Amino acid sequence: MSVIRSARFLIISYRIIMSDILWQAKDEAAMLTLGLILSQSITKAPGGVIYLQGTLGMGKTTLSRAIIQSMGWAGPVKSPTYTLVESYSTGSIDVNHFDLYRLADPEELEYIGFNDFLGDQSINLIEWPEQGEGVLPPADLKIMIEDDNPGRIIRLSPQSEKGEKWCQQCTQ
Repeated sequence: MSVIRSARFLIISYRIIMSDILWQAKDEAAMLTLGLILSQSITKAPGGVIYLQGTLGMGKTTLSRAIIQSMGWAGPVKSPTYTLVESYSTGSIDVNHFDLYRLADPEELEYIGFNDFLGDQSINLIEWPEQGEGVLPPADLKIMIEDDNPGRIIRLSPQSEKGEKWCQQCTQ
């Protein structure tokens, strides 16, 4: 196991299990640090789909916010719970943050023009992807967040070569 430490507290620890990576975030600051590390990996190979999974209150939006802000977005990052999607342009990369929790039918994605958001340079962060099953494209990376009272266990599970590359860059 490798550990990243700061002078004040344990930030994150990780270990590789096959191609998955497990991260232990002890607090919100650790989750924000993980967002920074992920954003650095993603910007080296932009374009792709990331599923964020976990029960209510696990930190999916917190991690999404950290990724978006670490990619250069200086403004507020709103939860897309009621709008389904919020988009952010961070220079050369567009980030689309979806929250499908309230989606009644996967077909609704077609009504909001979901396919228009997919692009070579766009990152699509999708919370509650199971709500869009059958319509969503496959993920490059699945992120599962689970409770580890008081912190969180985050599993990064690459689903494509791009996802594997992102994960490898996170551990360097």
